[in-house]
Amino acid sequence: MSLSLLLVRRIHEPIRMVNNLRSPEIIKLANQRGIVRVEELAEFFSVSLQTIRKDLNKLCSDGQLERVHGGAIIPSHIENIKYEQRKSINLLGKQSIGQECAKEIPNDICLFMGIGTSTETAAKLLLSHKNLLIVTNNLNIANILKNNIQSKVVVTGGNLRKSDGALIGQPTLETIQNFKFDLAIIGCSALDTEGNMLDFDTQEILVNQSIISQAEKTYLVADHTKFLRRAPIKIASLATVDCFFTDNKLEQPLVEKCKLWSTEVRYSK
Repeated sequence: MSLSLLLVRRIHEPIRMVNNLRSPEIIKLANQRGIVRVEELAEFFSVSLQTIRKDLNKLCSDGQLERVHGGAIIPSHIENIKYEQRKSINLLGKQSIGQECAKEIPNDICLFMGIGTSTETAAKLLLSHKNLLIVTNNLNIANILKNNIQSKVVVTGGNLRKSDGALIGQPTLETIQNFKFDLAIIGCSALDTEGNMLDFDTQEILVNQSIISQAEKTYLVADHTKFLRRAPIKIASLATVDCFFTDNKLEQPLVEKCKLWSTEVRYSK
């Protein structure tokens, strides 16, 4: 090997090694925050903006991240992110949303709690509520709320989606249609700038639409990362929701739409 080639190899091997060390940490931060931004990563790793952009481009070309303006997110297009991965995304934001939502759930009602990691977070804060009749198609929520000895839990029938403990399909719809709920708490996989709730699974969407129709009031719990993601199928508009609990300020055009729809927006602290 020539001296020039040896020098080039020695120069580039450390860069490659350092990049390999940064990449897992970047993925970890993306899971925790929902989004990683170029400027923040450059400061975090004490490297240049150009270096971080190259890191993100490589991770995106490998399919591990998806580029958005100013940074990157965990990718989702036609399939949802895996359940264990979803649980860790913006965990602190989901916890604060759950706390805000739980404060607005009274005792002595018939309550539906749907699929999603945000609804599960809210469920953990209902263990001291009294005289709730809780209906759910989420086995994780049933397992959480079995510890509330002062309330009853009804689990719908349905086809078990083993990846996340969700129950969907015709038996689920039939159970839901036999109830009138005072309040329903739902989630979604994505939100667009027009205020549409979006998801991936047609059967899950039919369940959510049925829940909304059977509930006197509907609350949506969804953190800001849902605006960064895309999903192919519309559940419904935020116009069908009575209160939207989230953790970041909405863009002003959507704030105005929510006012027009009489959809209250509550920001967690």
